[in-house]
Amino acid sequence: MALERLQKIIARAGVASRRKVEGMILEGRVSVNGAVERELGSKADAATAEILVDGKPIQAPRQAVYIALNKPRGCVTTLSDPEGRPTVMDYLKKGVKERVYPVGRLDFHTEGLLLLTNDGEFANHVMAGAAGVPKTYWVKVTGRPEPASLDRLRQGMVLEGRRTRPAEIRYLPRERTHERGKQTGRESDNPWLEVVLREGRQNQIRRMFERIGNPVRKLKRVRIGPVELGSLPLGAHRPLTTEEIKGLRGKKISHRGTETQRNPVQRQTIRRSSRRARRIGSKG
Repeated sequence: MALERLQKIIARAGVASRRKVEGMILEGRVSVNGAVERELGSKADAATAEILVDGKPIQAPRQAVYIALNKPRGCVTTLSDPEGRPTVMDYLKKGVKERVYPVGRLDFHTEGLLLLTNDGEFANHVMAGAAGVPKTYWVKVTGRPEPASLDRLRQGMVLEGRRTRPAEIRYLPRERTHERGKQTGRESDNPWLEVVLREGRQNQIRRMFERIGNPVRKLKRVRIGPVELGSLPLGAHRPLTTEEIKGLRGKKISHRGTETQRNPVQRQTIRRSSRRARRIGSKG
């Protein structure tokens, strides 16, 4: 078998995503045939080399597993938690025999769609900013944002020294949020919006709306690329379909469905916002 990069072999074995494996290599936690490897360019033959991570041999998964979970609020997106809090893995104890890990994260107070897999290459692709996989969120904010403030988010804003990519934002009809009949009086001033991002910085949506003076009250992810949360019950999980897996692997993923269908005028507005954001970014 041909030589392959070490991080690619280990990620494919389901140990972690390629990015995390690179960190393990740099930390000296990986050895090949008894010798510690610290170079990211190191290669090995997966068929013949003895590859250890933290002193344990890697094993190729018996089969690739791709799961969609409706993550509840009040649990962490990790394999284990030193503070003893519930983790997303607690919801996979029944029906999932392979060792899987989360593809990206949702914070403790956020609910909704989370992908899990033992395919490191797949996870790395979905999380990579260059892939531009669109992720859709429903966001309930405090107060009604000013139109100019929403335009700032659409065009991109600087967070921690880096400009965010243009975001797609629109108000949601009340029936979409399953709160019909509840938004009256003061509650109607705390609207739901749909936000589509093509990157995944930590707590990005919360920080964006905090910056414009409309803190997030509730946050739910409802779609990742072609994968929709749909009617999946809270805390339940399902396997991804072949079409969903192929769609997530694609270089270009179109965002289709009733939640994000747009007419030509809307698409033209989004393109103008993107070009305007690039011009602003080049000046800054």
